[in-house]
Amino acid sequence: MIYAHFNYKNDQVMNYSLSGHAESGPYGHDLVCAAVSALTIGTANNLSRLAEIEPEIDANQEEGGFIEIVLPSQMDKNQQETAQILLKALYYSLLDIQEEYQEYISVSKTNNE
Repeated sequence: MIYAHFNYKNDQVMNYSLSGHAESGPYGHDLVCAAVSALTIGTANNLSRLAEIEPEIDANQEEGGFIEIVLPSQMDKNQQETAQILLKALYYSLLDIQEEYQEYISVSKTNNE
């Protein structure tokens, strides 16, 4: 199972992490894994491209199955707004996948005020 977790503070996503493997199909044909991976890596890349920030990225490069993205503490208003749109779009896209494939992905969030 893939576990996706988002940490919010004052209705703003501060970081997210994903761990585990979907195992919804044979290696190379796992549609849930492919969808989640594309969304997650695409969002990380687009934080750099569109929000023009360099998030802190921690990933298990050898085995896969883990990635954590942390936003920088210093961002201007435009960077913050763009980052939030991207991260909230990721959150809702993963919820959509969970709705259809709940036995393979679990999405959660924590609100820290």
